[in-house]
Amino acid sequence: MKRLTALAAAALLAAAAALPAQAQGISGDVVKIAVLSDMSGPYADTGGKGSVEAAKMAIADFGGTVLGKKIELVFADHQNKADVAATRARQWFDSDGVDMVMNMNNSAVAIAVNGLARERAKMVMNTGAVTTALTNEQCGPTLVHYVYDSYALTNVAVKGVLAQGKKDWFIILVDYAGGKAMANAAAEFVEAGGGRVVGQVAHPINTGDFASYVNQAQASKAQVVTLANASSDTVNTIKAAHNFGLTKGQVLVPQLMLINDIHGLGLRLGQGLVFATAFYWDRTPESRAWSRRYFERMKKMPTMVQAGDYSAVTTYLQAVQAAGTDDGPAVARQLKTMKINDAFSQNGYVREDGRMVHDMYVVQVKKPEESKAPWDYYKVLSTIPGDQAFRPLFRSTCKLVQKS
Repeated sequence: MKRLTALAAAALLAAAAALPAQAQGISGDVVKIAVLSDMSGPYADTGGKGSVEAAKMAIADFGGTVLGKKIELVFADHQNKADVAATRARQWFDSDGVDMVMNMNNSAVAIAVNGLARERAKMVMNTGAVTTALTNEQCGPTLVHYVYDSYALTNVAVKGVLAQGKKDWFIILVDYAGGKAMANAAAEFVEAGGGRVVGQVAHPINTGDFASYVNQAQASKAQVVTLANASSDTVNTIKAAHNFGLTKGQVLVPQLMLINDIHGLGLRLGQGLVFATAFYWDRTPESRAWSRRYFERMKKMPTMVQAGDYSAVTTYLQAVQAAGTDDGPAVARQLKTMKINDAFSQNGYVREDGRMVHDMYVVQVKKPEESKAPWDYYKVLSTIPGDQAFRPLFRSTCKLVQKS
């Protein structure tokens, strides 16, 4: 009898060990998603309330539940401060039962939150920060870097201009992690392409007066002035460049430009600018259909970050459903087996370093007379396959990458 009992117990243990991740179920009987974004500062229009709305749309389209459990959404303003973001994320993870944090449209914020998530085995879907550190030295098993990064944005922009024979470059960058990442990437691509960086100047985030920075760029006599900043800083740099006549003799190349920036700048000043984007609302029937739904709610077209937010939430929920659990490592493993096809991405996939690989697009801002309707701003010049746009996996320094 004792022998039979022991055999039965052993069989139960073996069966339990063989059970898939589904047995872990849903923690706290709710799947809780958090949007941590700039809600009130210079990047609020890039993510902010629009990112919250995109996440709400994704949850509603998914049916509001997963595995029979309610999906909840919370959000907060990181104020572009890593300490504020870390405090909020720690509370979410340790006290509030948040399963996944997303957006984080500031690189210092993203690095801080990723460290906390890695310690707690929680999911992070980064849709807003540019730093490639997230898939290199700061990588983690539960981190996904979703929309863009400084490598992809700069790779596409710099190579196209170098091909025109313009070799001397000057960099205007915002003085924080994301700006430095873009500036470093630009210097790498310029030098690899036989060009040289003749100088650079850094400005604080949300600068009001760009006159001195533009004057330094003019004085450098560089053929190209590239902008390693974002949002209102990019828009105000371009306005100052026009005001001081820089664009008459030098080429202006923004590295991170979103559709809300062009909307604020206007086609008169923006016309002719060429840059990379991960999404354009008017590119495909699917992107148009989803973007028009978004427009009905927000009265503006989505940025690539906000479109990425919708896709990231949808993909995360699909992975939770397939894994049968909201356990971070289990969901991350599931994500890395999936193909991502929606209004944002076609045949996207997540690599072992956490990079979501998808196509990027080279676009040019239309002339005012070419635009036929509000938000009709871009001409798509070319499609860059994801495996050419993003840093090759063999060059990743992420410890999760298996080296052959």
